[in-house]
Amino acid sequence: MKRENKLIYLDYNATTPTDPRVVDKMLPYFYDIPGNAASRSHAFGWEAEEAVKIARKQIADLIHVDPKEIVFTSGATESDNLALKGIIELYHRSGNHIITLKSEHKAVLDTCEKLERAGAEVTYLDVDKNGLVDLIALENAITDKTVLVSIMWANNEIGVIQPMKAIGDICHRKGVLLMSDATQAVGKIPLDPKEVGVHLLAFTAHKMYGPKGVGALYVCSKNPRVKVSEQINGGGHERSMRSGTLNVPGIVGFGAAAEICAKEMLAEAPRLSALRDKLENALLTIEETYVNGDVDNRLPHVTNLAFRYIESEGLMATFNQSVALATGSACTSASIDPSHVLMALGLSEGMAHSSVRFSLGRFTTEEEIDRTITLVKNGVIKMRDKNPIWELFKDGVDVDNL
Repeated sequence: MKRENKLIYLDYNATTPTDPRVVDKMLPYFYDIPGNAASRSHAFGWEAEEAVKIARKQIADLIHVDPKEIVFTSGATESDNLALKGIIELYHRSGNHIITLKSEHKAVLDTCEKLERAGAEVTYLDVDKNGLVDLIALENAITDKTVLVSIMWANNEIGVIQPMKAIGDICHRKGVLLMSDATQAVGKIPLDPKEVGVHLLAFTAHKMYGPKGVGALYVCSKNPRVKVSEQINGGGHERSMRSGTLNVPGIVGFGAAAEICAKEMLAEAPRLSALRDKLENALLTIEETYVNGDVDNRLPHVTNLAFRYIESEGLMATFNQSVALATGSACTSASIDPSHVLMALGLSEGMAHSSVRFSLGRFTTEEEIDRTITLVKNGVIKMRDKNPIWELFKDGVDVDNL
């Protein structure tokens, strides 16, 4: 059902609308073809199994891996959990040390904290002011007990892309496995985990115009052969790495979304980066506005801006939430704490609370960008006019040291 009001959706990093072409592919598997892909004694099951096989290949082709290396899950959070817990459990005789970044998604950080409580050792590396890993610090952190390095390909809040090839080379030299949460990158930019030396890759359908509730974990099967210990037991599905009846309609939609991304993402990227740059450049004309994160190594559709001397939630209230934006990760939006990602960049709490993420997507129009620019500019002016700190700043007072 279409909305009657003109809400603008610029929160594509939280989730994407399901592409109508994807929905069309899914619909028959809710009723006409209702089989369980594990039911091999009748035609309904065979058809479901074949549909899963096709989707598995579509998804594998998008990231240039073998279809048998794709393990289906309920989403990227489960994929992260499966990779981290599954590796530590299966490779515990080789070591119990994980290295990750302070700016990782909570699905990684919270899982690492749980593993620490169970006896694992975790090193949380700093990132620089642009959100990038220090490669020398990473190499120095690897010990003879390190079994896994986990670094996200592209950050969900600031869009910064890590130097995955350089990271992969370090892990290869040191003989440790490399995992990446690539949830924001898959379907947005070309990825080849084998080429850069990533052994496990977590991602999900709903960030790439597919349905919610279905994700995947790429697990390298050769050079080296990697396995993860099953975390959900009950039947030995997915090569005994993830039991449970497969979500056939979701998987079909995932495959369709992957195929569309493979065909269209290279054309989508310049359009989206042009719209993003138009939005960003217009808003940077507002005094005391800054880009958070590296501007040279980032996803084409994301910008995270800090508007000093305002509060981001208050800014959104000035236009009655008629533009869907993010003031933090969607997975931690209930928290009043400042973004851990922005704090990892070295921002003050005030700057973190004044920051807004704009994430564009396939259905974003230039008209929506123009309207957003006007609403945000007016909103910032309105908020600052009511803020006595802004008045002091304009009078030349050093408000940061009051």
